[in-house]
Amino acid sequence: MNKANIIDIFEGLDFEEIEKNLDYNEESIRELIIDPILDALGYSKVNNIKYEKSLKYPTKIGKKQYNNLHADYAIKIGGNYAFILEAKAPNKDITKEEYIQQAYLYAVNQEIRSKYFVLCNGLRFVLYRTDNPNNSILSFDLKDIELYWDRLYSCISIDSFQTESIISYVQPKKNNAFDYLTRPQLKSLPVKKQSAKRHFGVHGYFTRQSWNVVAEYIKNFSQEGDVVLDPFGGTGVTAIEALMNNRKAINVDINPMAVFMVEALAAPVNLEELETAFNEVKTQYINHEPVTNNDIKKALSKYKNLLPKPLPLAKGSDVGNVLQLFSKKQLAELVTLKYFIKKQKNENIQKTLLLMFSGLVTRFNLTYHNSKSASTGDASAFRYYRYRIAPEPTELDFKKYLDLRFKKIIKAKKEIKDKINTETINNLINRKDTSTNLHFIETESIDYIYTDPPYGAKIPYLDLSVMWNSWLDLDVTLKDYDLEAIEGGSHNHSKKQYNNLISKSIEEMYRVLKFDRWLSFVFAHKDPEFWHLIVETAERCGFEYVGAVSQKNGQTSYKKRQNPYTVLSGELIISFRKVRSPKAILKANLGMNISEIVLQTIEGIIAKEDGATIEQINNELILKGLELGFLDLLSKEYSDITSLLSSNFDYNEKTEKYKIKSNTKFKTNIPLDLRIKYYLISYLRRTEREHKEVNFDDIVLNILPLLKNGITPNEQNVLNVLETIAERSEINGCWHLIPEDNQTTIFG
Repeated sequence: MNKANIIDIFEGLDFEEIEKNLDYNEESIRELIIDPILDALGYSKVNNIKYEKSLKYPTKIGKKQYNNLHADYAIKIGGNYAFILEAKAPNKDITKEEYIQQAYLYAVNQEIRSKYFVLCNGLRFVLYRTDNPNNSILSFDLKDIELYWDRLYSCISIDSFQTESIISYVQPKKNNAFDYLTRPQLKSLPVKKQSAKRHFGVHGYFTRQSWNVVAEYIKNFSQEGDVVLDPFGGTGVTAIEALMNNRKAINVDINPMAVFMVEALAAPVNLEELETAFNEVKTQYINHEPVTNNDIKKALSKYKNLLPKPLPLAKGSDVGNVLQLFSKKQLAELVTLKYFIKKQKNENIQKTLLLMFSGLVTRFNLTYHNSKSASTGDASAFRYYRYRIAPEPTELDFKKYLDLRFKKIIKAKKEIKDKINTETINNLINRKDTSTNLHFIETESIDYIYTDPPYGAKIPYLDLSVMWNSWLDLDVTLKDYDLEAIEGGSHNHSKKQYNNLISKSIEEMYRVLKFDRWLSFVFAHKDPEFWHLIVETAERCGFEYVGAVSQKNGQTSYKKRQNPYTVLSGELIISFRKVRSPKAILKANLGMNISEIVLQTIEGIIAKEDGATIEQINNELILKGLELGFLDLLSKEYSDITSLLSSNFDYNEKTEKYKIKSNTKFKTNIPLDLRIKYYLISYLRRTEREHKEVNFDDIVLNILPLLKNGITPNEQNVLNVLETIAERSEINGCWHLIPEDNQTTIFG
């Protein structure tokens, strides 16, 4: 309905008369104001509007329980509720806390679980999100409704919500015309980490995305010449791959070490001149190599201004400051090499050789640990995420590793020279800055964002980078620490601070991204609360959630081997797009306890995979949580499922998989038909989202392995349930979900 029609439905109404005339009560406001608005928003009295909805489940907030609740209007789409609306008489002040709390109680009730709630007294209309009940997102006088109609319609019209299928993908057009809006979702990709010398072997870092995965996402969601942004850029995998694929790139990170690594790697150099400079530096080093104790003492005195500052290390480190991380010999070797590198007059060559030098710092320190399971070792900051002195000092040949480091740098430079050179380097913007304020980027100027943010307290990047930053003379300010998106760390950021920083970053991503463009957001944390934060914040900003793909990230990390219960070796890549009328995800009316759903899902993936890793379990729970709308409950009640897994399942350290405990059956006692229905809906929603056509054989083969519970359903069981929720195409025999209005609720 357009604005003119909105004005028409209130034609003849005198809002000043409504305010003054005591004959206008709640009933008349419903009839004259609210019902016409709901009709204009696309809702049917027969199919969508539940009047005086009695809520059979009590609502518990904190320790207080509220019983016998009745919502004036519960607006339903399919089997799920979009919002509730509480009507009041004109003489009632709907901004009072008691009325807001009343409406909120209805909205968060287990039976409703809507994203929005509304209050209306015939004079004023106020809209809230349930995840932020203290601040309205839309509030206006009804006499001015035409001014606010477009915003209201985009928030809560019947067209504003995703229903059975989160999205239907349209395949690229046969004429190969690039349509940003209909880009297909990528499947899990094989990882080729070590095959790109530009990323593998140049310099160690705490985390690094698989270059080929990033490259495929860039090619899928953007075109040549487009601008690609990574606001949590790290070592610049996104930026470098964007340049390698003929895009422009913006790399942003709060850590100067990471920014330096990108700058030095991308700096254009003449390779012959670089080799000449290296040989010159190497010769000078050999001629002045500190071998004897007297040599060491002289070097430390002569080059003392080039030594790192004795910056304090974070709590939990084995020593107190940076200098204590090195023996005197190591300090002398490194500072001597640094002196001759700094004498190079060509700025790009000097940066490149300092990148090589920084790689040597990784090995020539007291925290360097040899690896018994691999051919090389690593600095403890990369391996253990803290400064831990090695139990046995490692003696390495400095000149040998000097040559090896330079060979790695040369290979990387040769690999990128055709794409990243003096002619293309202006296509890169590389900044030390905060993702919470991308002030240097114009609004709606970015074509694609791919980013892998830090997660919670997993890695305190600035704390752990101090050894390299101090050697490279890179400053980290107190403001940098304040703006680092981390929980904990040396500045003790709270979870709330971390959440606020991530939220501000997503808001900035929304601002700078063009409409009809995509954001790929990597999720690699065991805690569903962070997923919930990302999805809720992105939706609140205006992004539309499209889907998620489970993606392996290659070799299992040291951290993963140490903590198989808590660290993921895989990740989920979430796809959002910025559109002018985004659809919101509806939360499902589950009709069952969340603990049963969680156990059902865990047992299902264990049955399907004949044992499942913690990342498979987490990924399945999060995807199911989004598909069936219980992610909010999952994030509140199961922020850490490791204790649940430990008490209910057996863990095999060799395979890193959980299995059903020996001599026991599956625990979930959900009726067979409901179990079948649960997996049918989830499977069909996923196939619709992936634009797949599936026949009955496909369906049976995919869900039967999930239903091992002492009672194995036969094909007729599956068919009987399938016919209640889906219909078969007469043309190709494939099955599609029918609208939920024609079904019972998801779980009966």
